[in-house]
Amino acid sequence: MTESIKIGISACLLGEKVRWNGVGARDPFITDTLGKFVQWVPVCPEVECGLPIPREPLRLVGPVENPRLVTSRTGVDHTDRMQGWIRRRLPELEEADLGGFIFKKDSPSSGLMRVKVYNDSGMPEKKGAGMFARAFVQHFPRVPVEEEGRLNDPKLRETFIEQIFTLQRWRQTLARGRRLGNLVDFHSRHKLLFMAHSPEHYREAGRLVAAGKDKPAETLYPAYETLLLDTLRLKTTIKKQINVLQHMLGYFKQDLSADEKQEVLELVDLYRRELVPLIVPLTLINHFVRKYGQPYLAQQVYLNPHPVELKLRNHV
Repeated sequence: MTESIKIGISACLLGEKVRWNGVGARDPFITDTLGKFVQWVPVCPEVECGLPIPREPLRLVGPVENPRLVTSRTGVDHTDRMQGWIRRRLPELEEADLGGFIFKKDSPSSGLMRVKVYNDSGMPEKKGAGMFARAFVQHFPRVPVEEEGRLNDPKLRETFIEQIFTLQRWRQTLARGRRLGNLVDFHSRHKLLFMAHSPEHYREAGRLVAAGKDKPAETLYPAYETLLLDTLRLKTTIKKQINVLQHMLGYFKQDLSADEKQEVLELVDLYRRELVPLIVPLTLINHFVRKYGQPYLAQQVYLNPHPVELKLRNHV
């Protein structure tokens, strides 16, 4: 990657003291690890729409699908203020060309899911979304989003980060021109990544690209992008990863000795039994790719889809 990926983020997660009680909510993984590879675009809806620090906490009240934003004790309604700010802020974020967004969980403005919404009886239901988060997802349906709390789950963390780096590569492909050759090149390098998320989507993408010469670029590229993003939102599983590992092993039929093949199979079995993480069999396969100069696998993004310093596959 030659360009830093711009990621929107709830400002408090960077440690900015903008929460209702005047403190931040700094997340060490976000700031110290992921922050080395992305450019943050901090957003705090409540402060940016004009509310003070500190302030009375807000909550969502009313129908889950269309609640109002009010102060928790005095009941002051800030819905119109927030919605007016959202209408102004979303076009500004279009200019930022964001490659993802990390939201603050449980926030009535920025929570992505399971945010409390209080009904007419004053009882909360954890079925809502923050007012800004809901509007952002509707406005930017193709931008990867996640909450900081869910990033503590290794599988969800890898899924989100894989999305943002793949979207960056896709945007770089678009910048080179919407020619069939560029699409074929991108898809060729991402085949195994497709397979790891969904064998069905892998086959569908192959058919789409194969028929590309009969489709205009203005329909082919959006169709492929939709399929790509839908695929990446699906979590990988041990079963699907083993399918990819075995698929890669087939490329070494003429190369590996009996002992080398057995070593790979043993590590795959240990991974299947969850005794070692995915990085263990992948490291050995990467070694054989270099040792035997396997050209097809050498170009596969699947083997290095994101910076190794993030250590994502050490935990899945």
